[in-house]
Amino acid sequence: HAVGGIFGALATGVFVNPALGGAGVVDYVANGVAAYDFGAQMTAQATAVVTAIVLSGVVSFIAFKIIDVLIGLRVSEESEREGLDTSAHGERAYHS
Repeated sequence: HAVGGIFGALATGVFVNPALGGAGVVDYVANGVAAYDFGAQMTAQATAVVTAIVLSGVVSFIAFKIIDVLIGLRVSEESEREGLDTSAHGERAYHS
C-alpha cells in the first residue's frame, strides 16, 4: 500500500499538468483553471507524502507502545522455544 500510495500521490501532480494533457488545477473560487506551476504542485504532493509517512510512523509507535504496556507485543520465551502452533493452538504444524 505504501509504494502504490506514494506513486499515486506523486503521479497526481504529473497527470494534472496541462502541458501533458491534464485538466489543470481548478480554482473553485473563480470557477476556472488556476495558473499551474509544476514545481509548486510536485512540492505540495511530496510534502503531503512525507506528512503521511511521518504521521503513520508516529501513530503506529504510540499504538504499539500502548499495546506493549497493556498486554505485551511478545510471547514468552518458553512459547517461542516450544513453537507458537503448539502453545497457541495445541497442535504441531508439521509432522515429524
